[in-house]
Amino acid sequence: MDIKVIGGGLAGVEAAYQIAQKGIPVVLYEMRPEVFTPAHKTSFLSELVCSNSLKSKEFSNAHGLLKEELRGLGSIIIRIADSTSIPGGKALVVDRNRFSEAITKEIESHPLIRIIRKEISDIPAGVTIIATGPLTGDSLSQKIKEIAGSENLSFFDAISPIVDSETIDMNKCFFGSRYIADADDYLNCPLTEEEYNVFYDALIKAERVNLREFEKIPYFEGCLPIEIMAERGKQTLLFGPMKPVGIIDGHTGQRPFAVIQLRREDSAGRMYNIVGFQTKLTYIEQDRVLRLIPALKNASFFRYGSIHRNTYINSPSVINDNLQLKDNDNIFFAGQITGVEGYVESTAIGFIAGIAASLFCAGKRFVPPPGETCTGALLHYITTPVKNFQPMNINFGLIKNYNKREKDRVILKALSSIAEWKKHIDDQINSL
Repeated sequence: MDIKVIGGGLAGVEAAYQIAQKGIPVVLYEMRPEVFTPAHKTSFLSELVCSNSLKSKEFSNAHGLLKEELRGLGSIIIRIADSTSIPGGKALVVDRNRFSEAITKEIESHPLIRIIRKEISDIPAGVTIIATGPLTGDSLSQKIKEIAGSENLSFFDAISPIVDSETIDMNKCFFGSRYIADADDYLNCPLTEEEYNVFYDALIKAERVNLREFEKIPYFEGCLPIEIMAERGKQTLLFGPMKPVGIIDGHTGQRPFAVIQLRREDSAGRMYNIVGFQTKLTYIEQDRVLRLIPALKNASFFRYGSIHRNTYINSPSVINDNLQLKDNDNIFFAGQITGVEGYVESTAIGFIAGIAASLFCAGKRFVPPPGETCTGALLHYITTPVKNFQPMNINFGLIKNYNKREKDRVILKALSSIAEWKKHIDDQINSL
């Protein structure tokens, strides 16, 4: 019995490779060159359509630590990224063409992987991994809607920045909800009129991300970028996400001129979402402009805001921690469609899907990677119910028991835990 993998991107390739390495035949479906997405230019597998950077190489950065975990696990994507790397400072930067060419060559030559180049409009029978990425075709999207529920499939992200709570100046903000002074639902960052004017001027002049043609879509009124809202007039934000109505400054006893509300992203209160601040500003500009908010002057951001086309499922409602559809054990999901952001994050979820599907076919129980690891933290995030599920990059705030003051210990624990998990998985596979 073979396993089908739909999608020849980073997640699909990683899943297919891991399955084949376990001695199980794989059929990998890739629609290019029969059908191209608006972003892809070649027929190579794992083509990088945006940056050619896989982000930081340093273990002190969560992206670097995740890559090191995947190296230890035997990821084909990270191995070939390392072998095709070019100078890029502290980042793992690859030669874009050599990277995808090398991956395509190795996958095409693998004796247990058969590649079928055609668009899939329906989900095949048998064990199948759906790893079609953010630009899933309309026909397959419709099928995913049918199996997951139309309310659990999104096509565009409106993501607000997330702040490390330890870097917020608590002396310049206060807890409270509108008209409820003693509530702690929101952390409120007040601004005076002068501070608001400085923030507003910087916001409308800040550099924005250049949109690709397929991203030039009309924005929904309910998720306008903060800078687009600001362009409608200087008072607009004061009647929108920065309105001070019903809020009393806990320090002064007065209503502030403007207020920015932060909402908890996790139960421990380590991460706070800046409510209503989805944006198309560049990351550098987001960092600069948001630091003009007095309480965030020294802020560190776990995630920056964005708005872009993306097909993703409401994973916590749809899949279990094996990445299986809750209503159909034969269907697995992997990569960005599960609600992770980024090349390496997609690779990690592809890796997990490949292992989980292999063990499922063998009648073995899949044990998720520990929450103290980046790999396990990502899986936990996309499978744990939250009120407002949104795609996420890896960051230390997701790691179980993370303590910023003990980062070295956290890193060592992650690497030792992932090694122990690999041994457990290898023992299961060897017993097949």
